[in-house]
Amino acid sequence: MLVREAMTSPVVTIPPSATVRQAIRVLDEHDITALPVVEGTGRLVGIVSEMDLLRGEFDADPRAFARPLPSSRTPTPRRVADVMTRDVRTVRPGADVAELAETMMSTRVKSVPVVDGHDVVGIVGRRDLIAVLARGDARIRDDVVTAIAEYGPPGSGWDVSVDGGVVELRGRADASARRIAGILAQTIPGVTRVSIHGPDAGRGG
Repeated sequence: MLVREAMTSPVVTIPPSATVRQAIRVLDEHDITALPVVEGTGRLVGIVSEMDLLRGEFDADPRAFARPLPSSRTPTPRRVADVMTRDVRTVRPGADVAELAETMMSTRVKSVPVVDGHDVVGIVGRRDLIAVLARGDARIRDDVVTAIAEYGPPGSGWDVSVDGGVVELRGRADASARRIAGILAQTIPGVTRVSIHGPDAGRGG
């Protein structure tokens, strides 16, 4: 499965000149957790998350403390440019979702902008990956059957079963037809692995 099949698009972005409160309202209105930060030319210059925006935004309530709090405090950042992460990990639309998921887990990155050239074309967050995996087996099976029927070699009959996102293809087909069927099955959102069974057939994906 490719990143472009899992990403959220179009993506909501924000300029670095926006205020922190403006960015917070955008997150709330769109029910999202991160915003790619882009300049007027569309160039990606950073990413800002919920945690970045919340840091320092709340004053301590004196009712929670036995002694009065000092009146002076460090001014909170006012602009997105002051709080955003500038070293942004990005991914291409044609990248493999499985590889991206491993990277996100190992680095603990929650959201990754998707860039095509200089354009931000989408974003992949943990919610997107969960949504892909949450697709039911029956729906996945229907999509696999449809894809093979529409784009596979004519006359290739397959018995398709899906269990927990793992697709099993059973049928009599030559090596070329098996390879094509396996590739088509792997493009379906929610598919985690593909196994092909038949005369002299090995395992795919």
